[in-house]
This record gives sequence, C-alpha cells and structure tokens, in this order.
Amino acid sequence: MPSACDSLIDDIEDMVSSSDPTPLERQSARKNIIPRSRKKNELLSHEELQADSLIPGTQKIWMKTWGCSHNNSDGEYMAGQLAASGYMMTDDPSDADLWVLNSCTVKNPAEDHFRNSIKKAQDQQKKVVLAGCVPQAQPRMDYLKGLSIIGVQQIDRVVEVVDEAVKGHSVRLLGQKKGGGRRLGGARLDLPKIRKNPLIEIISINTGCLNACTYCKTKHARGDLASYPIEELVERASQSFREGVCEIWLTSEDTGAYGRDIGTDLPTLLWRLVEEIPEGAMLRLGMTNPPYILEHLEEMAKILNHPRVYAFLHVPVQSASDSVLMDMKREYCIDDFKKVVDFLKERVPGVTIATDLICGFPGETEKDFQETVDLVTLYRFPSLFINQFYPRPGTPAARMEQVAAHVVGERQHVLVTEESFDAQYYVSHNKFYEQVLVPKRAEFKGKMIEVDIYEAGKHFLKGRPVEDSKPFTASIAKPLQKGEVSGLMQEPTVNGIQDPASSLLLIGSYSLDREALKKLVIALTLAAAILAFVIEKLY
Repeated sequence: MPSACDSLIDDIEDMVSSSDPTPLERQSARKNIIPRSRKKNELLSHEELQADSLIPGTQKIWMKTWGCSHNNSDGEYMAGQLAASGYMMTDDPSDADLWVLNSCTVKNPAEDHFRNSIKKAQDQQKKVVLAGCVPQAQPRMDYLKGLSIIGVQQIDRVVEVVDEAVKGHSVRLLGQKKGGGRRLGGARLDLPKIRKNPLIEIISINTGCLNACTYCKTKHARGDLASYPIEELVERASQSFREGVCEIWLTSEDTGAYGRDIGTDLPTLLWRLVEEIPEGAMLRLGMTNPPYILEHLEEMAKILNHPRVYAFLHVPVQSASDSVLMDMKREYCIDDFKKVVDFLKERVPGVTIATDLICGFPGETEKDFQETVDLVTLYRFPSLFINQFYPRPGTPAARMEQVAAHVVGERQHVLVTEESFDAQYYVSHNKFYEQVLVPKRAEFKGKMIEVDIYEAGKHFLKGRPVEDSKPFTASIAKPLQKGEVSGLMQEPTVNGIQDPASSLLLIGSYSLDREALKKLVIALTLAAAILAFVIEKLY
C-alpha cells in the first residue's frame, strides 16, 4: 500500500536544478535593477499589463506562530529570510497569497488552532506552508497530507520550500542538521530576521533536551540536546546590540542543560554574554529544569545578581508529588526543586521564580494534588502557569489510565450563542453568565450543551463537551438567518405552504383574526373622521 507521502517530492533538490538562481542570487540581482517608469500613453496599443502570480518572490506572505519563545525565534528567522528574498510580509491574512503556519505541539488547543487555520486557508484558496513542532513530530497526520512542510532544523531553507509551494508543488524538508559527526543545534544564527519586537532579540542557545518526560510531545519534534557554540551565541548577541536591541531572551527546551553535549555549561556561556551586554541593556534567562541547575546554584546566584541580568528564573515543577514526578519521569524529587528555590531566594534578594503545574496527570490522587496546592501556598509563586494534562498522541502518558475530567473541573450546562473573536471557538455562557469557550461545531450553535470545564483564563473558561450528552434545542422555532428582518407580516404555513384554513394574521408579535382586524380598521377610520371634525370646529 503506498504511503501518504508517495506523491510528494522527497527533497527540494528534486525540484530545484543547478541552473536555478539561489535566493541570495535573486536578491543580489534585484539590487542591480534600476526601475524606469513608463507613462500610460506610451503603452503600445496591443500591450497588456500582466502579472504572473507563479513567479516566486513576488507574493505576499502571512505568518502565524504559536507556542514558546523558541518557536517565535524560528518564526522571526523565517520571516526575515522570506523578506530578504523579495517576498512581502503582511499582517493581513486575507491579503496574503500564502500562509506560513508555525505550530506548537505542547497542548491540544494549540494544535486545534493550527488545524483550524489550515482549513481556513484552504477555504480561502490560500497556499500553505507548515512549520513548527506539529508536522515535525507527526508529518503523516491525515490533515497534513499534500501540504508542504519545513522542519524545525531546516528553517534556513524556508525560501526554497515557499518558492515551490507558490508554484503549486508539495515538498517536505524534515531532516536533522549534522556536522563533524554530531547533531547540530539547528539553522545558522546569522540568518536574516524580522523581530516581532525590534527591542528584543530571542536567541535559542540549544535545541532539544536530555529528558524523556512521559507527557512531552515536543521531544518528538526537537529531539535530543544539541547546543550552539559559545562564540556563535556571543556574536549573535553582539550583532543584536549593534541593531538597537536592548533586551535579550535566552531560550531553549531546557537552558539548564546547555553545553553538556559540547563540553561546556550554562554559567560559562552566561559570563561570556554578560561581557557583551552594554549598560542600560538586560538579559533574561529562559526555562531550566531542576536537575541541570542544581550543580550550578552558586554561579547562577552570582549571575542573577548581576546588574544587567534580570533576577528571574523559570523552573517548572509540574507536580509536588514524588510519585507523580516519577510517573512523569522528571528525574528529580520535590526536595530538589525546593533546594533550588530556597537557595536562590536566599542568595538573590527579590528573585522572581516562575513555575508550571500540570493538573490531572494520569494516576494523580487527591493527596497528590493537595501536596501541589501546599507547595503553591508555601512559596506563593509570583508567576504560576497551571494547565490541565493533555494526552498527546504517541506519548507514554497518553496510554496511561486517565483522570476523569470532572475531577479537574466542574460539569456545567452552557448555552452556545456566539463565535469567538479569533473564530476558533463558539462562545457560550453558564448559569452565572461566565464565558465558556467550546469547540466550534455547527451542531452546537443555539443549543444548550453539557461540558466539563478543563481550563480557566483571565476572562473565560474552556469546556469539553460530555461525550454521552446530547445538545438541547432551547427554541421551539428555527432561528432567523443572519441579516434576516424580524417582525414582518407573514402568513402561517403548513410544511412551508400557506395554510388557507387559518384566518390568523401575524403582525409583529401580535395576532388578530380577520374579522377583528376589519372592525379595528373601521373604528380607527371613524375616530380619524371625528378628530378631523373637532379640529376644524376649533380652528
């Protein structure tokens, strides 16, 4: 049986010949072209102004990125290369010829948004190139069939993939970067980039990690640890400051593990970077897991006390239960996490420790959950990210016995009436008129449905429909179509045909039989005549 990818081109080289110009050559050639305007009346009578939309490098591109700062950095690099090659980046998706969708695979909702955006692009006849962790981890998903994909370590070739997508070809680049017999951190750091915020440079210091957490899908996409050399990172930071950047974010799947694959470590990198930070600029360190920061606590405290380094560290704990941590394969116990927090709070005055929690992990008991609540009560983290467990496909945790959703949140009845601003959800309200976002399914609109609340935001809740529950239609009549005028006179019908047996006439929200209506008209006519007579006599 042929595979899903048999009809696709195995690699970009199968489509690009040696005689074709490279993206860099194309851009250099454009710099040597001097445009000359021609007046309208100079056009020959038989000439027609035509634009060939299939010439790569002339189209408008819209890019959407989901997920972590590492993914955002990848998106900035892809946008920069496309713009340098002649493509016009636009903030208006409807105005774009092609969409680049840069995905995140950490949680189900992020992938849902990604999948919905693909469908929306196809509905609008837009060409699409997919990037990020979702297609890298599962390129054979049904909804990805026939679409071009650029892998997370191949972002330096995004122009080639977009060129081919513009021509209507479907290509996929998903390979790993290797050099000197080892896996590299990814694409070069000196590529063109369009920063989302011109004042902030996001630098990925490594890709992948050393862990094998049972719930993590990102590992399938980013793989094992691969660090960039210190000199390349220092040079990227220096270039950023020369371009007016005043804040640097260091990011990766685990910054604490940096350098273990190339014979160095995180403190060594940080001390080198600190030397490059000009006065008035700052550095922010990204997420680090507890195991790899424990041995560097003394140095990390000194670095976080440096005047040009934010006293901030993101250390995900995920759970305060050792049994849950063991099932997650987090490779530390809760005492290790407490040691990190206690040490830094003692040595770095006012330090901000941010952390993450996963609630409802398979096998989590009320006792396990209470231990996590006690940890939060103890430290009162100023920045706390709480998420419900999502069983990601292909992960060991997805095969474990799941905690019932109603244990995590409440089960509620909600009335679905609107569409969310981002068009990703339907909006419903519960008994207390709290906004509850539910999946965008046509059969839910205008219905009362039963949901399990699984996530809470600042101004909304999110609900998952209960499987065995059926939507309840609140109205006895079919609602009017959008834009249809209410209150107009209409004859009663039977099966869509006017009912001749009925003498009922509908006027707005009131009903009168025909005889009563005649009497009303006669009475109003007589009253009008009397009023006219009175007015004539008075004046």
